Amino acid sequence: MNFSDLPLIKPLLRAVEEMGYTVPTPIQQQAIPPTLEGRDLLGCAQTGTGKTAAFALPVLQRLSACPVPSGSPIRALILTPTRELALQIGDSFRDYGRHLSLRCAVIFGGVSQKPQEEVLKRGTDILVATPGRLNDLIGQGLVRLDRLEILVLDEADRMLDMGFIHDVKRVLAKTPDRKQTLLFSATVPEEIAEIARHLLHKPVKVAVTPVSSAVDTVTQRLYRVDKANKRRLLQYLLEDAALSAVLVFTRTKHGADRVARDLVRAGIPAKAIHGNKSQNARQLALREFKEHSLRVLVATDIAARGIDIDELPYVVNFDLPEVPETYVHRIGRTGRAGHYGTALSFCDIAEEPLLRDIEKLLGHPVEEIREHPYPRQVPTAPSKEPCPSSAPGRKAAAGQASVTAAPAQSTSARRKRRRRKTSGTAIGKETRV
Repeated sequence: MNFSDLPLIKPLLRAVEEMGYTVPTPIQQQAIPPTLEGRDLLGCAQTGTGKTAAFALPVLQRLSACPVPSGSPIRALILTPTRELALQIGDSFRDYGRHLSLRCAVIFGGVSQKPQEEVLKRGTDILVATPGRLNDLIGQGLVRLDRLEILVLDEADRMLDMGFIHDVKRVLAKTPDRKQTLLFSATVPEEIAEIARHLLHKPVKVAVTPVSSAVDTVTQRLYRVDKANKRRLLQYLLEDAALSAVLVFTRTKHGADRVARDLVRAGIPAKAIHGNKSQNARQLALREFKEHSLRVLVATDIAARGIDIDELPYVVNFDLPEVPETYVHRIGRTGRAGHYGTALSFCDIAEEPLLRDIEKLLGHPVEEIREHPYPRQVPTAPSKEPCPSSAPGRKAAAGQASVTAAPAQSTSARRKRRRRKTSGTAIGKETRV
């Protein structure tokens, strides 16, 4: 099937052709026709499967087919969890809609809202937004959704993980009851299924891959290494010039900063992006990474959710994620758009339970690379209980001994004083006699 086989209007087909796309992905083939018919849709698709176009193209076509209402109301709303993903979706709408007269605006937190206010005042047909900033603007009376025609919830599982679900529900309360709703999620846990049951009306269900499966275009490799040697192993791997563009995942913001700092000290261009970085800093780092002037981008899961780079060759899990589905999201950053990629994962002894959960989800073990300079030496995970032979344990034992010994010494001293007193009295009597 080609895009020309889909019931898309000529301006959209022209834009798709100019972008170099000819064959729609499975999610696009299955989602576009029912969406064009106005049906609600529940789409389950992994990152990198082309789901942005699966909703952007039909949304653009449906809005362009209807007369523009007076007052320039917001007619379509796309809710997404992160700023990076919001910007990416906004760019996609502008690219696909370049031959249409529809207007698209993007709003998100972490930056001044003044420029966003100006854009909203000029009017927009399509609004791409993160839930927090959108609720702020609704509360200030700067955004109204009472004439909304189409609602898209993208990355619904991630919004749930990030605690945005209450913000999403507040937004939903401001929308009309009658509207077309599209819900896309990489996974469909019970909470998402429950939301879908209440939000969607007789939805078409589309699942192009097994839930939480890893893409076939990604080669996965595992390195068992001690935690203290992870940064040395990363620097060793980066000695290979083939690792020309590498996205490194850490579990924490502090960890991302530390890894980036260590790489820079080793002469390797690297920057970190996470929620504590300013939006300008994050966009600059991402732009440099896409332009290949930055070799390594170190990111937390939330910050990396919107990174969309078709030819990213390598992903490194510096820390294994605590949720196995997150592993699938991470490695889905590579092996996109028909390209192949490699995901390398470091596992220290304390992360073995996380690895078992990941392999259980995948349905197979991750191939281990044993020949490297930093094989794991620690045989067992450190105990959470204080070890008796450790310094803190000895101090604790000494403290307990001193507490129990004190009463004994006091009793002994009293006995000695009594003996001395008795003895002294007797001698005194004898002396006086």
